[in-house]
Amino acid sequence: MAKAIVNANRSKGHINRNIYGHFAEHLGRCIYNGIYVGEASSIPNINGMRTDVVAALKKMGIPVLRWPGGCFADTYHWRDGIGPKESRKKIVNTNWGGVTEDNSFGTHEFLELCRQLECEPYISGNVGSGTVQEFSDWVEYCNMGGQSPMAEERRSNGQEEPWNVKYWGIGNEAWGCGGNMRPEFYADLCRQYSTYLRNYDTEHPIYKIASGASEGDYNWTKVIMERAGRFIDAVSLHYYTLPRTGDWTDKGPATGFPRSEYYSTLRKTFYMEELVENHSRIIKQYQGDRKIGLCVDEWGTWFDVEPGTNPGFLYQQNTMRDALVSAVNLNIFNNHCDTVVMANIAQTVNVLQAVILTEGEKLLLTPTYHVFEMYKGHQDARQLESYVETTLTGEGEDQVPNLHISASEGKEGVLVTIANLSDTDSAELDCALTGIGRAASVEGRVLTGPCGAYNDFGSEETVRPSHLAAEITDGGFKAVLPACSVAAFTVR
Repeated sequence: MAKAIVNANRSKGHINRNIYGHFAEHLGRCIYNGIYVGEASSIPNINGMRTDVVAALKKMGIPVLRWPGGCFADTYHWRDGIGPKESRKKIVNTNWGGVTEDNSFGTHEFLELCRQLECEPYISGNVGSGTVQEFSDWVEYCNMGGQSPMAEERRSNGQEEPWNVKYWGIGNEAWGCGGNMRPEFYADLCRQYSTYLRNYDTEHPIYKIASGASEGDYNWTKVIMERAGRFIDAVSLHYYTLPRTGDWTDKGPATGFPRSEYYSTLRKTFYMEELVENHSRIIKQYQGDRKIGLCVDEWGTWFDVEPGTNPGFLYQQNTMRDALVSAVNLNIFNNHCDTVVMANIAQTVNVLQAVILTEGEKLLLTPTYHVFEMYKGHQDARQLESYVETTLTGEGEDQVPNLHISASEGKEGVLVTIANLSDTDSAELDCALTGIGRAASVEGRVLTGPCGAYNDFGSEETVRPSHLAAEITDGGFKAVLPACSVAAFTVR
């Protein structure tokens, strides 16, 4: 029997709800035909937003949404997407698939989507091919409540009151598709751009996020913090989990994968903890009296696209393997809530590790969606110290701990989330609750199935949460975790 301890006497602080954030790029069918179908569509919508997608994301508890990219952000010129739709410029998406876009989804539409979702918008600005003036004007257009040319232009386009957008990314992947810059060059640009991203309401200050490192490029974080740290509020980090090493042209399939790739994917997922700890250590070293946060604003699995689909659309299926990847990552972010202030899984609909897939009028929820929904009680809750005894599971160098845990205390009680990564063995769990008192009730839910199981159109509920029996004990609770499962226990 595996022993676990949840200690309510020790905590790293509250779990920022934005750790459960998402990312929607102009890529494939994420925005167009995914989230946005236009007002004239036969698919039910409100102001062009699919009502079923909006309802599902709200139920999941989406707190913040990043847009318009990604690599697309540093080719996007926001003025192309405002004003009458019939007069907006048509553009070719040179980053993703070479498709033509009519810019019918722009700033007003994105912020209308966030209004419907009741979530915070996070806008990534164009540093790679834009100008300081363009970015400064965008912030003023969104946030100026008084008299100014940008405010008047916004009003003429139908939005009287400012949106007061808080979160602004100063470029995206400046080391790569955002300009192939050296960290020293980007740090100077970051200082310059930050200077002109102004606050227009003292009650709604903006939050500036620097384009951070790719994976383990610790020098990038060091240089940004040394040279631009006092001009920003957070630094980003991007890390994707691939089954195979060193070849982005042969990443491995999303379904039908061998057992070895199930475990290699999980082993590489655990690298996230090392990245978070090391980048956070550098941030703390240089932040001085101001707290600078870490935003993991792109993360998730990246597999080969589904056969027969446009390779530039990055459409992949989503299995129980993805569910376990998301559970481990979210547990890591919860347990490092003293430094991780936001995370954004890539991407929301129809792209990479999507939480929703659509096909015409049809919609399905992926296993990853269900993990986010099961974990939503962690948002804004007080993180609790937690430990679990583990054994190694897997093959060769790709062995991983069989269990992974996080816990918090919120309005609904204590939430304990734990993943069983073994693809063959169930685990008997004896969880002790310290500093809480004897539980009056415990409610268990579980998402489980073969590691390759997934939902598809026509079989939309192959993988879905179900009840998991749990027994109250004098010191906590007991339960049996099925193989390849994600469990959530609410203790009151």
